[in-house]
Amino acid sequence: MGSDATSRPDPDPASIARRIAERRTQLGLTLEQLARDAGMSPHYLEVLTGAGPAFDQGAFLRLAAVLGLTHRELLEGRTDRPPGQSGPPSRPALLRLTEAECWDRVGVRGVGRLAIPAEPTPLVFPINYAVDAGTLVYRTDPNGAGALPTGAPLSFQVDRIDDHLSTGWSVLITGTAEPITEEEEQQRLRRELGVEPWAGGHRVLWIRIRPDTVSGRRITSLPTLGD
Repeated sequence: MGSDATSRPDPDPASIARRIAERRTQLGLTLEQLARDAGMSPHYLEVLTGAGPAFDQGAFLRLAAVLGLTHRELLEGRTDRPPGQSGPPSRPALLRLTEAECWDRVGVRGVGRLAIPAEPTPLVFPINYAVDAGTLVYRTDPNGAGALPTGAPLSFQVDRIDDHLSTGWSVLITGTAEPITEEEEQQRLRRELGVEPWAGGHRVLWIRIRPDTVSGRRITSLPTLGD
């Protein structure tokens, strides 16, 4: 009857060989060092990566251990890698988003990156945000880097990448910070928005981002001729 429809397809040996080479370079290992640490000759390692995991599963388990990967990560790739691992689309186009399109992509809540001036270099860190009447709000530690004074300049960015389609978008908001000190307003935000920072901790200070500029771009693929 054939194989189970729910089973995974056999891993591509070429993709596995590329992951091995990339990870080996990242760790600063030569081909000879990797082969030695995995208990095989360099020639056998070359044969192994060309043949695929079905050739010698035990050898691939040893390779994964030396490379600091799980067996599944070696065969299928890491799931926590940064986006943008694939190549560009066949006919890429960079398009500007309108302000309405930007806010539509920002949505009502999510995780974005906050950039603030600092010495010796600017700081960039993720925040859980919510949209409130054309502004953004987030919670932070009163003694943390995100506890900005009134009028402090900042930038906020949120984006999404589709590695499969090699498309994506990015929204950039520049503006100023405004600590929210009124207890009644804090209660409203807790009641209506309920922003819960993933980092946890004593993050009781609410900061509002008042936008000065809202801009965005998206990368898409133009239809091929004849479509």
